[in-house]
Amino acid sequence: MSPSVLPPLSLYIHIPWCVQKCPYCDFNSHGLDRRKDQTLPEQAYVQALLQDLEQDLHWVQGRKLHSIFFGGGTPSLFSPQAIDQILAGTAQRIPFEDNIEITLEANPGTVEQGRFEGYYTAGVNRLSIGIQSFSPDKLKRLGRIHNRHDAIRAAESARKAGFTRFNLDLMHGLPEQTEQEALADLQQAIDLQPDHLSWYQLTLEPNTAFYQSPPPLPEDEILWQIQESGQAMIHQAGFRQYEVSGYSLPGSEARHNLNYWQFGDYLGIGAGAHGKISQLNAAGTGLDKIIRTTKYRSPKQYLSAIQPLSDQKIIQQEDLPLEFFMNVLRLKEGVPEALYQARTGQAIASTEPILQHLRQLGLLQTGTGRLATTEEGFSYLNAVLEQFLSAE
Repeated sequence: MSPSVLPPLSLYIHIPWCVQKCPYCDFNSHGLDRRKDQTLPEQAYVQALLQDLEQDLHWVQGRKLHSIFFGGGTPSLFSPQAIDQILAGTAQRIPFEDNIEITLEANPGTVEQGRFEGYYTAGVNRLSIGIQSFSPDKLKRLGRIHNRHDAIRAAESARKAGFTRFNLDLMHGLPEQTEQEALADLQQAIDLQPDHLSWYQLTLEPNTAFYQSPPPLPEDEILWQIQESGQAMIHQAGFRQYEVSGYSLPGSEARHNLNYWQFGDYLGIGAGAHGKISQLNAAGTGLDKIIRTTKYRSPKQYLSAIQPLSDQKIIQQEDLPLEFFMNVLRLKEGVPEALYQARTGQAIASTEPILQHLRQLGLLQTGTGRLATTEEGFSYLNAVLEQFLSAE
């Protein structure tokens, strides 16, 4: 095995600050303290990111970068000049693939036309715009800082700035949301002509304000109707569901996310960023181990760290089946069977009893040469994955 047959390598860059923390968000994000007139430590953070990347270069192992994703928090709080510095510094350290995808998450309440143009000039070629809803009432309930006009203007500004690829991030099952309201949100998003939609149900995650004080959510019957009607609307508009919450026009799948779901490798830099790396053995003939990395969560601690790596964890052999399948089975088409050994270093025969049981239950496809769920299995994905969890 050589570096050329290692998994593709992506880079995730975490920007941890927001204007304010949303009550449903469980990501490592930190609202700016306006009472203290807090300002972004933009330049200090740019330098910390590049130092962080420098210390991770031994994981590259001769590969080029397949994709880059700026997530958060709210990356669009950073100036185009800062994003340009980060991308230029990254390119000096790791070569890019010719068709690299570079995505930046943007909040409609923090962007303007000139900013989008600046990001595009810096090398960003895809945006993910966090709309969540177009309803004034629902946006207020979600703690969002933008309004309906901001959301529509952001999508229009992205196109004017030159972006042919942009995702709209939309949630359903919002507090007291009706089916009609959810579908109106979805239709408005489709009308803005993105090439990709992330459409998913609001869930109450631990360590969030909503979890501590749950808002009144729609009944299960309404949630089911929203899901059924919404997916039909999305399909009618020409989008294809290719993963659990991802819908794209043909050829517009998010390459960065696909690399995650295909158990590819990614470096993670920034406060609280996670990475997953496959390491070759000394002879370069096979995988030695797969490692997950985590960086300091606290932005203050991250900025002051001499070495911003807080944890490394080798994925144990007995945990690899669950780790692999909880990613690849998110994809409607799954992956070729051969990918299991290529990405884990294990023979697929080790998982055959579980796979056979799932096929007998009608939850996993048979005779296709692929590791993929059936339609029923995709609908009950958690139950499928529990089979691998119980086998540990």
